[in-house]
Amino acid sequence: MDAGLIAALLLLGAATGFAAGLLGIGGGMLLVPFLTMLLNATGFPPAQVVKVAIATSLTTILFTSLSSVRAHARRGAVRWDIAKTLAPGIVLGSLLGAQITAALPGRVLAAAFGAFVASMATQMLVRRDGHVRRALPGSAGRFGMGAAIGAASAFAGAGGGFITVPFLSHRGVTIHHAVATSAACGFPIALAGTAGYIYAGWGLELPGGTLGYVYLPALATIVAASVLTAPLGARAAHAMDVGMLRKVFALLLYVLSAYMLWKGLAP
Repeated sequence: MDAGLIAALLLLGAATGFAAGLLGIGGGMLLVPFLTMLLNATGFPPAQVVKVAIATSLTTILFTSLSSVRAHARRGAVRWDIAKTLAPGIVLGSLLGAQITAALPGRVLAAAFGAFVASMATQMLVRRDGHVRRALPGSAGRFGMGAAIGAASAFAGAGGGFITVPFLSHRGVTIHHAVATSAACGFPIALAGTAGYIYAGWGLELPGGTLGYVYLPALATIVAASVLTAPLGARAAHAMDVGMLRKVFALLLYVLSAYMLWKGLAP
């Protein structure tokens, strides 16, 4: 990688690490569009570039989630009882989601990802934290919810916070506990999803430095920055009202969504 690409990946890693700690989102909705742009310029096959971006983004969460959850756990914010009951479904959903996503044509995947990010941005703008609709479901319900979170995360290359945080906050879990617990759920999501993408991409003809669909040089560069900024984001989450920042972030997601839709739909 040249110096310009390394600098861009370091900046991207710093931004997504901070977002992961602050909002519990894992950073995938930021990483995937920007990685797609950067990898397009490095000669990756157009049919595979979005899949490589998603797989690499998901793998970064293995490291970012550990850094983020440690900072939240020091403040006693992680609801381990909830995380443990969601984890089995998360693992199954992530493994299956990676196989389904890898089988989709690249242009279809880009367009679907763009629409998905737009819907998540809209959710961030309109949701209201702390509005209790119902109690947390039982074991079977949490397994099913975990599977849905895992599958969606494998599709988006994200840590699942875009589903986990509103799901928990709408069921009586405070926003700080929801963000922290979402960060704890990010590790099993990333572990299972990464294994799924390595398996799905094994043996394909991709540029050097890939392990399955995971592009290792980009992974190492992004992680070097994200693990440093994730604790800063977690610290900020406990010191500020993130409502305005969430709105700004949602607007950025709309821009990135438009780019991915263009990638998928342009002739």
